[in-house]
This record gives sequence, C-alpha cells and structure tokens, in this order.
Amino acid sequence: TVKGFLTSLYFQFIPESARYDVSTGNMAAAMATLQKIAKINGRAVPEGVLREPAKEKRGRFKDLIHPKYLRTSLQIWIIWLGIAFAYYGVILASAALLERDLVCGSATPPVQDSRDDSEESRSPCYCHLFSPTAYQTMMISTVGEIALNPLNVFGINFLGRRLSLCITMGCTALFFLLLNTCTSSAGMIGFLFMLRALVSANFNTIYIYTAEVYPTTLRALGMGISGSLCRVGAMVAPFISQVLISASFIGALCLFSSVCIICAISAFTLPIETKGRALQVCI
Repeated sequence: TVKGFLTSLYFQFIPESARYDVSTGNMAAAMATLQKIAKINGRAVPEGVLREPAKEKRGRFKDLIHPKYLRTSLQIWIIWLGIAFAYYGVILASAALLERDLVCGSATPPVQDSRDDSEESRSPCYCHLFSPTAYQTMMISTVGEIALNPLNVFGINFLGRRLSLCITMGCTALFFLLLNTCTSSAGMIGFLFMLRALVSANFNTIYIYTAEVYPTTLRALGMGISGSLCRVGAMVAPFISQVLISASFIGALCLFSSVCIICAISAFTLPIETKGRALQVCI
C-alpha cells in the first residue's frame, strides 16, 4: 500500500507523451515536453513545426496470426504462459516446501504438537507456522530476483534474446528438480535463490523480446494478449504448487520442470532474433 501511494505521487512528475499530445492536437504541450527533454540532455530542439503523423491502420488480432507472425505468436504465447506458471509456482512451492518440510521427497509428515492433535491439525489444509529459519530462507531467496539482473542484461545483449531465454529456461527446469535433492539448509537457500533469479530473468527477456519482435501497429496488442495468457499460467500454478505438491512432491517438480523445458525449446526455435534488429513500424 505504501509503495502504491508513493508511486501515485510520483506520477505527477512524469511528462505526458509528446506523441500523444500531438495526436490530440495539443501542440504547445508537446513542444514544452520536447524542450524539457532537450534541456535535460543539453541539446537544442530541432527547428520545424510539429505535425500529426499520418494515421496508420491499427493492428487486429488476425494480424497476430497472419502467416508472417503466426509461428512467432504461438511460441511467444507458450513461453509467456510457461514463464508465469513457473514464476508463481516457485514462489508458492517455496512456501509449501518450507512449511511442510517436504525435502527429498520424504513422505514423513512434520512433527505435530501433542497438545494440538485434532482432526483439523492433521488436515493437509492446516496452517503450519513458519519457523524463523524459514522466513530467513524466503527473504534471502527473494533477493535473487534483482541480484542477477546485471548478468541477465549482459546475456541478453551478448548472446541474443533467444539463446539467453533458452539457457535461463533450461536452468530453471534443472533447479526445479534440484529442489528434491537431499542437501543442507545453505544448499536449499542456494537452490531457491537461483530459481527466483532465473524466473525473474525469464520474465525480463520475454518482455523485451515481445516488445521488439512486433511492429508498432501490433506491439500493444501483442503485449496485451501475451499478458493475458501470462495470467492464465499464474492461475494454474497454485493448483500444482499447493495441491499436487501435497500428494506428490516430485510429481509437481517434474511438471514445473517439463513446462520449462518446453519453453526453452520454444525460445530456441523462435524464427526471429531481435538482437540488433531495428524496430518495425508496420506489418
């Protein structure tokens, strides 16, 4: 809530899009924005008069499945769905892993307090309180989402979008399986840390790729539909990381890993590499 409130205050300092002002006929506001940008960058505004660009045909859904973009769109949608599935899956699975002590595929139930031996306490839906160590593990693993961002940026620019995403998705699949490895507390923290870092890197890469691969007339529509499928993956994840994981820990991990492998293959076989490619304006 605090972050949302601070963000709402910050919005007043963000300038309006000059292109939007021009499209609405507010040339004075557009020129003021451009002058402010030029002043910040120590440059002068080029001479001339602002004019509204010629209206272009807006993108439609059928353009996304046009033969030119059909394969790209289908593979991108699979990747978006799988990445969200893995992202929310690892977050929820981490909590289940620490809460129920589901380590190494052990079927041994956690030790129950003899003073609370009711039927409710033996239910799989019963809330088992986190220990201080579990909270520390969750906090440290969460740092992984930002700690490896510089390496992610380097990989995207050096290896390209497709190969970088393929590698991080493949590593995500591997680390999901490693969660079933008998290891120390430090080892488990390391696995969760790397998983959070990798799923975050996956999101960063596919977001950049999707925005770059579609032309301007399709970009917003392509991002919107991809985001919608992303929500589908997020909605499915709790059924695996909270329900299936209680019945079969290794089964849930294998499912997450399999989805990541499918996404890795889809990323590697994407028909267009956007590294060094100019943004397309129209179809």
